[in-house]
Amino acid sequence: MLYAILGRDAPNRLEQRLSVRPAHLERLNALLSEGRLLLAGPLPAIDSPNPGPAGFQGSLIVAEFASLDEARVWADADPYVAAGVYVGVDIYPFRKVLPA
Repeated sequence: MLYAILGRDAPNRLEQRLSVRPAHLERLNALLSEGRLLLAGPLPAIDSPNPGPAGFQGSLIVAEFASLDEARVWADADPYVAAGVYVGVDIYPFRKVLPA
Protein backbone atom coordinates (compact mmCIF):
# COMPACT_ATOMS: atom_id res chain seq x y z
CA MET A 1 0.00 0.00 0.00
CA LEU A 2 1.06 3.59 -0.54
CA TYR A 3 1.78 5.90 2.39
CA ALA A 4 2.23 9.67 2.50
CA ILE A 5 5.07 10.61 4.82
CA LEU A 6 5.08 14.24 5.90
CA GLY A 7 8.21 15.38 7.71
CA ARG A 8 7.92 18.76 9.44
CA ASP A 9 11.14 20.75 9.78
CA ALA A 10 12.16 22.30 13.06
CA PRO A 11 12.88 26.05 12.85
CA ASN A 12 16.32 27.14 11.65
CA ARG A 13 17.48 23.72 10.50
CA LEU A 14 18.57 24.54 6.94
CA GLU A 15 22.26 23.93 7.67
CA GLN A 16 21.55 20.51 9.21
CA ARG A 17 19.17 19.66 6.36
CA LEU A 18 21.82 20.42 3.75
CA SER A 19 24.54 18.52 5.60
CA VAL A 20 22.60 15.23 5.75
CA ARG A 21 20.77 15.59 2.43
CA PRO A 22 23.05 13.10 0.58
CA ALA A 23 22.20 10.34 3.07
CA HIS A 24 18.50 11.25 2.91
CA LEU A 25 18.55 11.08 -0.91
CA GLU A 26 20.42 7.76 -0.84
CA ARG A 27 17.51 6.17 1.04
CA LEU A 28 14.99 7.68 -1.37
CA ASN A 29 16.97 6.44 -4.35
CA ALA A 30 16.93 2.93 -2.85
CA LEU A 31 13.11 3.08 -2.76
CA LEU A 32 13.12 4.39 -6.33
CA SER A 33 15.34 1.56 -7.57
CA GLU A 34 12.97 -0.92 -5.90
CA GLY A 35 10.03 0.66 -7.75
CA ARG A 36 8.41 1.76 -4.46
CA LEU A 37 8.76 5.56 -4.63
CA LEU A 38 5.89 7.49 -6.21
CA LEU A 39 7.17 10.99 -5.42
CA ALA A 40 9.33 12.91 -2.98
CA GLY A 41 10.37 16.47 -2.44
CA PRO A 42 10.84 19.36 -0.04
CA LEU A 43 8.22 21.92 0.97
CA PRO A 44 9.74 25.41 0.58
CA ALA A 45 9.09 27.80 3.47
CA ILE A 46 8.17 30.55 1.01
CA ASP A 47 6.36 30.62 -2.32
CA SER A 48 9.46 29.87 -4.39
CA PRO A 49 11.03 26.73 -5.84
CA ASN A 50 14.40 28.03 -4.55
CA PRO A 51 13.71 29.50 -1.11
CA GLY A 52 17.34 30.33 -0.33
CA PRO A 53 17.95 31.11 3.34
CA ALA A 54 14.21 30.85 4.10
CA GLY A 55 14.74 27.11 3.79
CA PHE A 56 12.05 24.49 3.97
CA GLN A 57 9.11 23.66 6.18
CA GLY A 58 9.32 19.94 5.60
CA SER A 59 9.19 17.15 3.04
CA LEU A 60 6.59 14.97 1.38
CA ILE A 61 7.27 11.37 0.40
CA VAL A 62 4.74 8.99 -1.13
CA ALA A 63 6.02 5.44 -1.25
CA GLU A 64 4.90 1.83 -1.07
CA PHE A 65 5.36 -0.17 2.11
CA ALA A 66 3.91 -3.50 3.28
CA SER A 67 2.25 -1.84 6.28
CA LEU A 68 1.91 1.36 8.26
CA ASP A 69 4.35 -0.07 10.80
CA GLU A 70 6.94 -0.67 8.06
CA ALA A 71 6.48 2.89 6.80
CA ARG A 72 6.95 4.20 10.37
CA VAL A 73 10.14 2.19 10.89
CA TRP A 74 11.51 3.46 7.58
CA ALA A 75 10.59 7.09 8.36
CA ASP A 76 12.02 6.92 11.89
CA ALA A 77 15.39 5.84 10.44
CA ASP A 78 15.64 8.88 8.15
CA PRO A 79 18.84 10.93 8.52
CA TYR A 80 16.71 14.07 8.88
CA VAL A 81 15.20 12.56 12.03
CA ALA A 82 18.61 11.66 13.47
CA ALA A 83 20.00 15.14 12.70
CA GLY A 84 17.06 16.93 14.30
CA VAL A 85 15.89 18.43 11.00
CA TYR A 86 12.39 17.02 11.45
CA VAL A 87 10.47 18.09 14.54
CA GLY A 88 7.88 15.46 13.68
CA VAL A 89 6.81 12.95 11.05
CA ASP A 90 3.22 12.10 10.19
CA ILE A 91 2.31 9.07 8.10
CA TYR A 92 -0.99 8.50 6.33
CA PRO A 93 -2.29 5.65 4.18
CA PHE A 94 -2.61 7.02 0.65
CA ARG A 95 -4.79 5.90 -2.24
CA LYS A 96 -3.63 7.19 -5.61
CA VAL A 97 -6.51 8.08 -7.92
CA LEU A 98 -4.99 10.35 -10.59
CA PRO A 99 -3.23 10.13 -12.84
CA ALA A 100 -4.46 6.63 -13.48
